[in-house]
Amino acid sequence: MKALEEDVGCRLLDRVGKKVFLTEAGEQLLTHAAKILREMKEARESLQQLGKWGKGRLRIGASATACQYIVPKALTDFKRRHGDCPINIEPGDTSLMIEALLAGRIDLAISLRPQPDESLEFRPLFTDELNYLVSPAHPWAARGSVPRDEVPRQNFILYNRSSYTARLIDDYFRQERIVLNTCIELGSMEAIKELVKLNLGVSIVATWIAREEIANGTLVSLSMGRRKLKREWGILHLKDRRLGLSEETFITMAQHAARALMPEIPPAPSAP
Repeated sequence: MKALEEDVGCRLLDRVGKKVFLTEAGEQLLTHAAKILREMKEARESLQQLGKWGKGRLRIGASATACQYIVPKALTDFKRRHGDCPINIEPGDTSLMIEALLAGRIDLAISLRPQPDESLEFRPLFTDELNYLVSPAHPWAARGSVPRDEVPRQNFILYNRSSYTARLIDDYFRQERIVLNTCIELGSMEAIKELVKLNLGVSIVATWIAREEIANGTLVSLSMGRRKLKREWGILHLKDRRLGLSEETFITMAQHAARALMPEIPPAPSAP
């Protein structure tokens, strides 16, 4: 006690005969000490809960397209099983999701397959194919095919040029030795579809994103030719990080959501 009094710089106890009383400083120190001990007990209990598989948060990242078409269904099913699990969603393109994973801001990311990275593991969901999307009033719609020499003369309405999909499109046409005439860039697939409906240009999107519009005849999908442009979707996470029950459950729910969205795709392979 003497050492403690020397450390805090004041007297903490009054000794009257055989009795000992707290000084005013001692009473204040006791209040703070009780608070610290109480918070340490709560912290220990909280950490013990986190140590149990199945307890914890869910922090995911997803592209705008995944947020709109995949995440809602997956989270609806997830919440039925883990209703009390706190969820955080960070939107962004594949490159931003990788940065967020490596920085520890998220634990899972629904994204396109990136370039190989030894620190990341990619769990496949499905593979899609990009096609031309035109208005029924566009000449290509009546023709039912796309003349190669007309492609450079079209006005294109494309997704954000900084996106991973835009880079895939650029690489595809570079190999085809075709330069696209881009007139509008947007970060919303819904806006792109509406402008194409008005015949303001041609877009390049996956058929499943415009399935409803193609079915009701307000948009027409046309093949890009003999050489296909495909993308592989999946879930990224740090390779050496052990996933909890909530994260493993969300991956399963995302796989179910992908199959509901694209029933023709086969089930994703199980993780090793």
